[in-house]
Amino acid sequence: MTVYLVGAGPGDPGLCTLRGAEVLASADVVVYDRLSTTALLDLAPSTAERISVGKQPGGPRTSQSDINALLVARGKAGQQVVRLKGGDPFVFARGGEEAAALHAAGVSFEVVPGVTSAVAVPAYAGIPVTMRYSSTSVTVVTGHEDPTREQGSVNWQALAALGGTVVVLMGAARCEAICEELIAGGMDPKTPAASIQWGTRPNQRTLRGTLGTLANLNPQPPSTIVIGEVAASDLGWFESRPLFGRRIVVTRAQPHTRAMADALRARGAEAIELACIAFEPPTQPARLAQAAADVGSYDWVVFTSPRAVERFFVYLHDARSLGEAKVAAIGPSTADALAQHNVVADLLPTQYVAESLLEALLEQSEAVGQAEVDKATRVLIPRAETARDVLPDGLAAAGWEVDVVSAYRTVVPAPHSDAVALLAEAEVVAFTSSSTVNNFLDTYGVEALPEVVAVIGPVTAAALRERGVDVAVEAQVYTTEGLIAAIEHYFALHTNVNNNPNINPNSNTL
Repeated sequence: MTVYLVGAGPGDPGLCTLRGAEVLASADVVVYDRLSTTALLDLAPSTAERISVGKQPGGPRTSQSDINALLVARGKAGQQVVRLKGGDPFVFARGGEEAAALHAAGVSFEVVPGVTSAVAVPAYAGIPVTMRYSSTSVTVVTGHEDPTREQGSVNWQALAALGGTVVVLMGAARCEAICEELIAGGMDPKTPAASIQWGTRPNQRTLRGTLGTLANLNPQPPSTIVIGEVAASDLGWFESRPLFGRRIVVTRAQPHTRAMADALRARGAEAIELACIAFEPPTQPARLAQAAADVGSYDWVVFTSPRAVERFFVYLHDARSLGEAKVAAIGPSTADALAQHNVVADLLPTQYVAESLLEALLEQSEAVGQAEVDKATRVLIPRAETARDVLPDGLAAAGWEVDVVSAYRTVVPAPHSDAVALLAEAEVVAFTSSSTVNNFLDTYGVEALPEVVAVIGPVTAAALRERGVDVAVEAQVYTTEGLIAAIEHYFALHTNVNNNPNINPNSNTL
């Protein structure tokens, strides 16, 4: 087996390389540092062992010799080990020391380069590290040198005379001394300077000033410091996203949690994946298989969730087996799931709830010719084992012959080990079904709810109100896209620079 030294990039999981994601997907063990994000760790199999060796200023730390020994031991044990490191493993990240230890021990290893924070972090702050006419060189140095040396190895005076852009990694704690040494070396105190903390992440915070004032802004680690004319650039794009800095809990089941979380991250939010529902096969799968075999005898097959589609088509030979049966979908996500099986929904209601679907089906029934009136319409509804009976009861009351078959069961996942801490930091929780509401409240309690509660539609809202919880955001379009849009609209109405700590007011510029 091999030990992979993987550069994870500076924080945004989208900056992890394809090769990095590939080796993570087959890892037995992931050894990660403080700068890795949960979303990156989730790329590894759920069975993979996760070992944190992160170093925190003033806090507990794992020595580099212990990390080296751990990698050697796990590599010799025949495990596939991913050493996940922030940025690039060979750029001020001690990847060279780890590779040397593995080489000396005869353990096979591979280096997977990553996007270095020296370039990516300034880019996310809207700062190009070079400009054609003003800054034609860039120098990357560490602000955290070997503490065993009496004198640092960086010649700051020579660096000041070199000109161009200076990027300092891990220099927040020594910012004042670094700036003083550059000024002593002849660099103008009015030279633009910026410090970007937690760069490329939703909690990114950019401080802008000059070489003479930056230390007064008290930069905190982990920060990337940029000094030079380019630091005056403010080509902002990342921090201007509509949900930038918002911490939003997503309660959907996998794999739908990931899709919604990715959509939120694309809008600048920090998505906290806390699935409050999981799916298991039905207690009587033979009934579902038989229903699939008889599907051609029905007039309608009605799907009320993408999961029902996925489970039903496990037993369906192919789309042709539907025969003359028409297909209804409760909403766009369910229709998309049907399209994955080359089936186009014949009916989609105007509102994506059971009541609207019932009304649309009954309208279809009224539109049939006189010859069909005396013939009971047969409908098959594959759905969750426990669900609201609005649709089957309404159709039966109208004289339809209704067969309901369980396609899957919903269950409550085991509580997340870090749920208390994650929820304490969250600003919004998003619910997409009454099941996620009840499972969340039964597992974590009302007191664990973040300040803002957002729901996908009226049924989910009703479940919360029945439990005495106020709803702040209710989507008008009952889809995850509609829910995200509603959250954006809420914060557009309720946000200013004083209530979002990640939006920089003018006081952050000196």
